[in-house]
Amino acid sequence: MARALATTAATYAELTKPRVLLLVIFTGLPALILAGGAWPQPGFAVAVLAGIALAAAAANTFNCYLERDRDARMARTRARPLPADRLAPGRALVFGWVLAFVSTGLLWRVGGPTAAALGVASILFYVFVYTVWLKPRSAWNAVVGGAAGAAAPLIADAAVNGHVGPAGWLLFAIVFFWQPPHVWAIALFRKRDYEAAGIPMLPSVIGDQPTRWRMLWYSLALVPVTLAPVPLGMLGGLYLAAALALDAWFVWHVVRVLRERTTAAARRVFRVSLVYLFALFLAMLLDRAV
Repeated sequence: MARALATTAATYAELTKPRVLLLVIFTGLPALILAGGAWPQPGFAVAVLAGIALAAAAANTFNCYLERDRDARMARTRARPLPADRLAPGRALVFGWVLAFVSTGLLWRVGGPTAAALGVASILFYVFVYTVWLKPRSAWNAVVGGAAGAAAPLIADAAVNGHVGPAGWLLFAIVFFWQPPHVWAIALFRKRDYEAAGIPMLPSVIGDQPTRWRMLWYSLALVPVTLAPVPLGMLGGLYLAAALALDAWFVWHVVRVLRERTTAAARRVFRVSLVYLFALFLAMLLDRAV
């Protein structure tokens, strides 16, 4: 009985895309600190981050429900609970609604109406603008869809101040500019997968090399955005040193993708992009700690 419950719980948890949730939580935490000018109370921080994570979990669950047929045609997603018939679609839909209501209620209680409204808006944007409308129709889905993936700092800032200030918008911009080269790296080495699912990703529409050039443009545009917290007085020298080193590391790997033109290079920059974002936001926390 216990094993069956654990298996069921793990199946539902897969719908929320737990690795994505870790990234969401980690991008929300520095916003709580920078928006408030000090480390928040632990209970408040945990509650707000839980609300943000539940909102993202709801959006991901709805995404799995809506894309179950496309997921069945892709090698990397066909083992997910719905295409693999490990869970009935109706149950996944109910689970998504429960997560959405719980996240909204929690954010309203601890962060106020603006934070709750932004949580709802992030779910609606990801589900209807990105999943339903944009993703199956436009090769630029990664650019516009990046707004949903970057919502955590906005919600965190609103929870602290009742509105979104410079800290929330700046961290939002960092994630927003980071997301296209991150997603396009996947699209390069999973090109056939996306084509089988009928999803128009940039490499299939404009070609691999033009996609690599756009990865470089976005990576270069990301650099001044990551450095902006220092002249704005939000962060100091420790963060500046870390950001400069990380920016150079990330851009160099994108340049390698452009020069080498291989699947291995695309896979490498995908992994580097994840480490880069985690390290950048960790540097923010360490800077404020010292």
